[in-house]
Amino acid sequence: MRIALGIEYEGTNFYGWQSQAGGGTVQDALEEALSRIADAPTRVVCAGRTDSGVHAVEQVAHFDTDVVRPDTAWVRGVNSHLPDSIAVRWAQPVADDFHARFSALGRRYRYLLLNRGERPGLMAHRVGWFHQPLNLEAMTAAAKLVLGEHDFSAFRAIECQAKSPVKVLRRADVRRQGDVLVFDFEASAFLHHMVRNLVGALVYVGKGAHAPDWIGELLASRNRANAAPTFAACGLYFVGVDYDPVWQLKVGAGETALALS
Repeated sequence: MRIALGIEYEGTNFYGWQSQAGGGTVQDALEEALSRIADAPTRVVCAGRTDSGVHAVEQVAHFDTDVVRPDTAWVRGVNSHLPDSIAVRWAQPVADDFHARFSALGRRYRYLLLNRGERPGLMAHRVGWFHQPLNLEAMTAAAKLVLGEHDFSAFRAIECQAKSPVKVLRRADVRRQGDVLVFDFEASAFLHHMVRNLVGALVYVGKGAHAPDWIGELLASRNRANAAPTFAACGLYFVGVDYDPVWQLKVGAGETALALS
């Protein structure tokens, strides 16, 4: 039997999603909790791996099990064995050919950037921070240039393992809510550090270091060395995953968890 899960987590104290020898990842904690309920070793596969310090509003994962449990056991039961900063929001049986990663049609990320002179206190570890004033109009114009299909090598981490740097970005916009700039990105898939590198470049445009068309020059250069530094992980949220309705997943149930909508 294959079970799909919707999971939210605050990533500050985790070494990202992917399991590693030393432990301390979201996957490690989730697999341990699932194994207790299943009474057997349980492995999970997620829709999109996140880095150390990155949060998730609705990560989707699946696992296979031979035991029969009510859906509530995979939610409340698993949650009872998880740290406070990870929670399963929903669980449901799915067809055996469903795959959290390969069945995904799109992934969505949001970056929250506190833009004021003083560093965050209440929102520490939940937002990025930039102290200088930023030109929202210039950033919005620059964001439009990355829409569509491009080679995103200039926004790709050196350690990225993706087979191709060519991705189709369906959404890239910026808006202001009080002192917070909200960046939203949507694509079928993303490169390692792609969103944080895009935010860094847009901030350079916003502070006046470059004109908006510099973004187009970066894309054409395909050279990461020409771009801005990678922005902090703490402001990045994996917002959700899109699937064909045929799977009848409960996706979208957790998005209200992110207050800045």
